[in-house]
Amino acid sequence: MTDAALLARIDRLESLDQIRQLPAKYALCLDMRDMDAMANLFPEDVRVGKDASGRLAFRAWMDRTLRSPFTGTSHHIGGHVIEFDDADHAHGVVYSKNEHETPVAGGQDEWVIMQMMYVDDYVRAAGPDGPRWYFARRLPLYWYATDLNKPPVGDRKMRWPGTEPAEGNFHKLFPSYAEYWAREGDHGGPVAEPAPLEKFLETMRRGAAAPKVKVRAD
Repeated sequence: MTDAALLARIDRLESLDQIRQLPAKYALCLDMRDMDAMANLFPEDVRVGKDASGRLAFRAWMDRTLRSPFTGTSHHIGGHVIEFDDADHAHGVVYSKNEHETPVAGGQDEWVIMQMMYVDDYVRAAGPDGPRWYFARRLPLYWYATDLNKPPVGDRKMRWPGTEPAEGNFHKLFPSYAEYWAREGDHGGPVAEPAPLEKFLETMRRGAAAPKVKVRAD
């Protein structure tokens, strides 16, 4: 094997690793309502509808979209198939199983579960610390959405048999969730600089300490 061929194979493996992390990062950004981190998963010229483009427009659109009809979400990433078009372009399909707390006008909120897949296009473009992979496009394809019997709507969602309901710690590690709901709309400032590749989670935490968690054997 030539040096060039070996370098190409290493590059492909590194590309696969970056692309596989994109849907997981997308789900975490969505569930924690970190709109800056979400926008930085797309290239600077990301298209937003027919007439807008750029991360600022994308962030504002996502901010509006996630305020209704959901108050809380949890996205679970499944199998991910990736195929390359060339060294800097790829496409893929990834499964997602989602849960949503959904307000209902004049009645009790519903807990909606959904099965879907995303059909993705990926592109490698310039980043703050060298080329990196981004989503070029995400197409959601839905199979079903329905409310779950006995949904854990409201406060104290940790409801184990024989114990009193308690609050969980799902959002406490990431300040973005509380910040998102504390404001009425997009915060209006420039999109934050993308996190370094190996400091994505650290950047999203923004110095937040880990919450105290009562460990149980599940």
